[in-house]
Amino acid sequence: MELLPVHTHPGFEGRQLLAPLAAALAGEGPAVAPHADPGQSFSGQLPNDDIALVVSTSGSTGLPKQTMLSTDALAASSMATAMALEADGQWLSALPVSYIAGVQVLVRSLFAGTDPVFMDLTQPFTAEAFTEAAADMTDRHRFTSLVPTQLHRLLQDPSEATLRVLRRFDAILLGGAPAGARLLDSARSHGVRVVTTYGMSETCGGCVYDGVPLPGVEVIQDEGRLWVSGDVLADGYLGQPELTSRRFPFHSGRRWFRTDDTGVVAGRSVRVTGRVDDVVMSGGVKISAPAVAAAIEQLPEVHQAVVLGIEDAEWGEAVGAAVVGEVDPRKVSDAVRAALGPASVPKVVLLLQELPLLPNGKTDRLGLRRLLAAARR
Repeated sequence: MELLPVHTHPGFEGRQLLAPLAAALAGEGPAVAPHADPGQSFSGQLPNDDIALVVSTSGSTGLPKQTMLSTDALAASSMATAMALEADGQWLSALPVSYIAGVQVLVRSLFAGTDPVFMDLTQPFTAEAFTEAAADMTDRHRFTSLVPTQLHRLLQDPSEATLRVLRRFDAILLGGAPAGARLLDSARSHGVRVVTTYGMSETCGGCVYDGVPLPGVEVIQDEGRLWVSGDVLADGYLGQPELTSRRFPFHSGRRWFRTDDTGVVAGRSVRVTGRVDDVVMSGGVKISAPAVAAAIEQLPEVHQAVVLGIEDAEWGEAVGAAVVGEVDPRKVSDAVRAALGPASVPKVVLLLQELPLLPNGKTDRLGLRRLLAAARR
């Protein structure tokens, strides 16, 4: 089975991926491997002829892995998405196609037989550029995928033209990072239909919509960790059979993916509470990073907050908070102290205009941890 690497360089247009991707899905061409890194190399054998797409994980917390997705898994994901959204339709491509959320817009378009509209991703994301691109959509049913930072920019003092195109979408899938309650409330107040999603490259992207698994997807939790099963699962990692066997084990006659996320499952309802590494051990005390971030985001001056553990000679780990918003750091400390007690108060509060992001729109947690560590010195 052949593999076609496609370098999605800064001037690359997503529409260039449509033809080779269509051929791969139809079994008439090699598997496609879109990638943004010019030094990216691919080694290892594809396990079968059904692999249509090899997409890198985000690398937000470590080295990225090349995830192998079959035509059957991608078809199952597209069909389940259409069922959940109660329609097929036209998609606006607003995310890099080298990552799963971006390339899935193309996959869904191909299965639906519709022509996607592409934003110019060589320029920074702006409300004006989004509005202009969305105005070119013609289908009755319209969809797009965004990350929270993009939606925040769209709803920050929005023009009537921007609100008009946003309201025209049947659904805006929002994923890649947790969406704060204030952002979701803002979308609702403007009449914008947002569907929060949870998923990853290993599950063909979003597999839980608004807290409910897609049709054919099962999510369980074991000691707090979330596990996912269903036809949407990847075939594993290219050239990494041992890692594949560890992360995709068989249990009770079916294959599962062991995520790095924690959550609560009640019936068909799934609530993601954070990541396995979201517990900060500071001075022997376990501190929930998501809980600290939630306390900070209750402040009206705060748009976003990310809390991480940073190395500390005295405490082992110290709580660090990166905050987007014009707020007095002392007010941040007071809010956390009142909500969670003194042990959870950040040792460093770093005020930013915006969070550092990876090319796929996810928060660059490694880069953010370095910034917090530098501010701690």
